[in-house]
Amino acid sequence: MDVIGVALWVMVAGYMGGAGLALMAPSPRAVRVITGIGAVVGSAAGLAAALTVLATHRPFEVVLPNLAATTGGVAIRLDLLGALFLALVAAVSLPAAIYGIAYTAAYDGRRSLRAFGLMFNGFLLGMSLVPSAGNVFTFLLAWELMAVTSYFLVLTESEHSDTREAGLWYAAMTHFGFVLLVPMFLMMAPGADATTFADLRAGAAGLSPAARNGVFLLAVVAFGSKAGLVPLHVWLPRAHPAAPSHVSALMSGAMIKLGIYGLMRVTIDLLGTGPEWWGGVVLVAGSLTALVGVLYALAENDLKRLLAYSSVENIGVIALGIGAGLVLQSYGLHSLALVGFGAALLHSVNHACFKGLLFLATGNVVHRAHTRNMEHMGGLIKGMPQTAAFFLIGSAAAAALPPLNGFASEWMVFQALLSGAQIPRPEIAIGTPLAVGVLALTSGLAAACFVKAFGISFLALPRSDAAARAREVHWSTRAMMAVLALGCVVLGLEAPRALGHMYRILDSLSPFPGAAPPSPATSGTGVWLLSPNGIARASPLLIACLLTLVVMVVAIAIRARGLAVRPADTWGCGRIRQTPRMEYTSSAFAEPLRRIFSELYRPTEDLSVIVHPESPYFVRSITYTSQVVPWLERALYDPVIRGVRTLATYVRRLQAGSVHVYLLYIAGALAVAFVSAWWAE
Repeated sequence: MDVIGVALWVMVAGYMGGAGLALMAPSPRAVRVITGIGAVVGSAAGLAAALTVLATHRPFEVVLPNLAATTGGVAIRLDLLGALFLALVAAVSLPAAIYGIAYTAAYDGRRSLRAFGLMFNGFLLGMSLVPSAGNVFTFLLAWELMAVTSYFLVLTESEHSDTREAGLWYAAMTHFGFVLLVPMFLMMAPGADATTFADLRAGAAGLSPAARNGVFLLAVVAFGSKAGLVPLHVWLPRAHPAAPSHVSALMSGAMIKLGIYGLMRVTIDLLGTGPEWWGGVVLVAGSLTALVGVLYALAENDLKRLLAYSSVENIGVIALGIGAGLVLQSYGLHSLALVGFGAALLHSVNHACFKGLLFLATGNVVHRAHTRNMEHMGGLIKGMPQTAAFFLIGSAAAAALPPLNGFASEWMVFQALLSGAQIPRPEIAIGTPLAVGVLALTSGLAAACFVKAFGISFLALPRSDAAARAREVHWSTRAMMAVLALGCVVLGLEAPRALGHMYRILDSLSPFPGAAPPSPATSGTGVWLLSPNGIARASPLLIACLLTLVVMVVAIAIRARGLAVRPADTWGCGRIRQTPRMEYTSSAFAEPLRRIFSELYRPTEDLSVIVHPESPYFVRSITYTSQVVPWLERALYDPVIRGVRTLATYVRRLQAGSVHVYLLYIAGALAVAFVSAWWAE
């Protein structure tokens, strides 16, 4: 067995050991340490295996036929695409596992840490096996392990009704996706004994156009529900805030990317080139997802829900890259399609890095301020300066500001969409500029969103006693944030080289036989990111050097002129002393945009005025409340929920409590089975 095989066995042993030993640990501290050690060992081994495959370009494959022999056994195959997503999972899991050792100390005596350790390591094992699966059975087994364990992690604080509701939504949506995966794979399987991905790839060429279209649509819906495509995103803003913060970092940074992995594996690798409307469907879904995600993020006062909706927005950006690639691929422009797919892969990696950082920083804030509501924060930069600095780096990356990593991948998505101008079709001429406009609007709103998130939470005066008393948390949590912050910087500065690796990964897939990157500068050999036509170019490294030079010149000029810093109070409009009531609030910051997009938000508003009992001209208090309820969710899901409840009332009548009636049901079912078998013959 070679190095990759040993690393994968160590990965499985680490996760299983951490899960099993956590159940037998003698004390809460021991449980936390064992849980973390198992997760660290498994993540490090998984990262080593993935990086080895990426470095050597040599896939690894092994089959354990004695395990579930009737379904083809447990098959592990790690190619370049799977290795990239395994590395993504491990790179987020490693800091999250170390962070969790100190973070879960707050659960000592209040939660079952043993059950948490079991589910946490099981969750990491499931996520690691999904991109490593080589056949249908292994994939579905790992997918379900990931879904079940993450469900119990969401329910960690199950005493809250919101948490239980979030768990219910998450369970319903994740199993809805699983139910669609089974017929998707069955439609692709050329035979009952041919369930490896190589068999599916070979059999896809013989599928009828209707079957290929059906497989594509099932893949978009099934994997889109896991990734968070609108309108299948409803679980995401509920489950992310409910879970512990390092679990939220894993769900947002890693788990939803496995939905992207599944979509790319099926549509790009297994099915190959499809009709142009495939790309159109993904472009429409990506545009809607990006715009809805960022608009609802802007309206949020809950910091974790804001980050959750921001993840929806970024999934939309990734989908735009995939959609552009599918459209370009359908017209035979494989080199240009590489730009869209490569940008989508790069943004998946970048989002995992900066969103993991933001959720870990938010975990520190929630741990110290004891609230997720930004209206009760403020001034945290004074007591938590390092957390504030890391949150600022993550916010700048999420807002796609150069030279950080979010800028490079979003810029390349723009270039992929603009490449559609080379296709002389009227629907492309109309659709591509619309997608570009949506992405531009989304990018601007994302910048405003994270100005709000950082400014309202960390700047000005504290709005609560807990925020005023907040101090930095354990050094290990800050160290893990530093690792992810460094990743945001390095991925930003080395974006051309990282994009070149994405092209080489895609070039290894079947639809791209020798398709060269669009220019030498985008193949990872220079400092420039170039558009496919070579007209536009950007260099994050040169931008960083220019910004550093500007800062140095300003600092030297200030020092040379002998200017001293003179502390003074901010002008308070004539008031003697400032109070938190004079600050911008989260709601006030977003109010102009809420008015502009009021048709989308459709807020419920209530204004109550209490006057003096003797005279209506003397007002005692004015209370204004406004709540944004996603009407899209109500319009789509409320009828379904009512229908299910109505059906359940009728189904409940079947439980008569009579053994004779139940025997009659069995006899009827057997009769139907016999008739069906006879009819099939």
